[in-house]
Amino acid sequence: MKILLDFLRRNWMFFTLAGLAALGLRLIFVFCFPHAAGDTFVYGNIATTWLDHGVYGLTENLAVRPTLIRLPGYPAFLAALFSICGREHYGAVMITQAAIDTGTCLVIAALALELMNERAAKAAYLLAALCPFTANYTAAPLTETLAIACAAQALYYGVRGLKALSMVQQGGRLWLLAGLWAAAGTLIRPDGLLAVAGLGLGLLYCLFRYRWRQAVLAGLLLLAASLAPLAPWTARNWHTFGVFEPLAPRYANDPGEFLPTGFNHWVRTWIADYVSVEEIYWPVSGEPVNFNALPRRGFDSREEYEQTAQVFLQYNQELYVSEDLDAQFERLARERVARHPLRYYVGLPTLRIAGMWLRPRTEMLPIDPRWWRYSAHPAESGLAMAMAGLNLLLLTAAIIGWKRWPLGAAGIALVGFVLLRSAFLGSLENPEPRYLLECFPVVLALAGGAVASLRGLDQEQTI
Repeated sequence: MKILLDFLRRNWMFFTLAGLAALGLRLIFVFCFPHAAGDTFVYGNIATTWLDHGVYGLTENLAVRPTLIRLPGYPAFLAALFSICGREHYGAVMITQAAIDTGTCLVIAALALELMNERAAKAAYLLAALCPFTANYTAAPLTETLAIACAAQALYYGVRGLKALSMVQQGGRLWLLAGLWAAAGTLIRPDGLLAVAGLGLGLLYCLFRYRWRQAVLAGLLLLAASLAPLAPWTARNWHTFGVFEPLAPRYANDPGEFLPTGFNHWVRTWIADYVSVEEIYWPVSGEPVNFNALPRRGFDSREEYEQTAQVFLQYNQELYVSEDLDAQFERLARERVARHPLRYYVGLPTLRIAGMWLRPRTEMLPIDPRWWRYSAHPAESGLAMAMAGLNLLLLTAAIIGWKRWPLGAAGIALVGFVLLRSAFLGSLENPEPRYLLECFPVVLALAGGAVASLRGLDQEQTI
C-alpha cells in the first residue's frame, strides 16, 4: 500500500486530470443516457418495501410479501440512498455509481501496478477512466457498477496475497480482505463467488510451488471470509421460506412459484445472440412474441418448424406459459438435444460466449439491437461498429499484455477467473453482454501492460 500511495503522490497531476475526465464521462452518460427499466424497479420495490414496512419483500397491489428473488446487497445500497435523498431518487443512485466507478479505475491501476509496473498502471488508469463500456452502466440503476467494483477489489487483494505467498509470507490480512470483497460482490450478484474460484486456481498453483501449508491457510481464509457474510441471508431464507438458499434462485422465482423449465430448456437449444433475448426470451411470459424473429437454428426441419409455430400460436393467444405449454416446449427441447448433443453442449455455449465478448456493448444506449442493419439506421450502426472495434481493440491489447508480462500465479488466477466466468455464462439462456463486465478490471489492467510494453519497457518479474 505504501508503494501505491507513493506512486499516486508522485503522479498526482496525472491522476487528478484523468480522474476528472473519468467522472465527467460517467456524468455525461448519467445525464444524457439514463436507463431505468426492468430490474431497476424490482430492486427499487424491494428497497422501498424494506424501508417502509421493515420487510425484505415486494409490494404488489398494496400487499407486502417477503421474497428471496434478489440478494440483499443492491437493495440495501438503494435503501441507504433512498433514505437520504428521497424514495426512488434514481438520479442520486446514478451519480453515486458514477463516483464509485471512478474510484474503481484507481483499483484497476493498482492491480496493474502489482502485476507489472508504474507505466502499465498509468496506462490502465487512463483506459479504465475512458472506457465507455463500464462508464455507461453507471447510468443504469442495476448491479453492474457495484459488482465490477467488488470484483476489482477482490482480485487486487488476491493478487497481493499471491505475491506474499511467492515471498514465503503469510499475507493473512490480504486474503481476508479478498474474501470480504468477494462476499460483498456475491451479496450483489450470486456469480460474485467466481472471483474466489479464480483466486483458488492461483492458490492451487502456489500449493505445488511454495510452502503448501501457507497456501492451504490462505485458501481457508479466503473461503471463510467469502462465505461467512452469506450466513445471515441463508438463515433468513430458511426461517422465512423453509428452504436452503445461500444465494438467489437462478430464475428469480420465490418458493412455490411455477417455473417454466421446459421453455428455458428449449431456449438453450438455439439461442446464441443477445438480440433473441430482447425479442423472444424477455417477452415470455406476458407479451406477444413475433415467431418470425426466431432464427433458423430454432428448428431443424419443416415438421419441427410447424410444431414450434403451433406452440407459439397457443402462447400468443394466452400470453402465459402454462404447465401444458411448458411440457410442449420441453418435448421440443429434448428432441433437439437428442438430435444434436454436440451443438447443445459445445457449439451454442461457445457462440454465446463469443457473442457476449464481441458485441459492441450498446444495449444501454438508444441503438437498435439489430445494429448491423446499416441501411435502416446508418448513424446507429456506425456508432455500434465503432464500439465493437474499440471492444475488440481492448480485448486484443489484454491478450498482448498477458503474453508480454510474466504474471505467474497472478496470471493463472486472473485468466482463470475470466475463463470460469465465461464458461458459466455460456451455459445460460440469456447471453447478456453486461454479465462479462466484471471481467473488465482484468481486461483493462492487462491492456495497460500492452500499452506499457509498446513503449519499449523492459519486463519486470513480479510473481
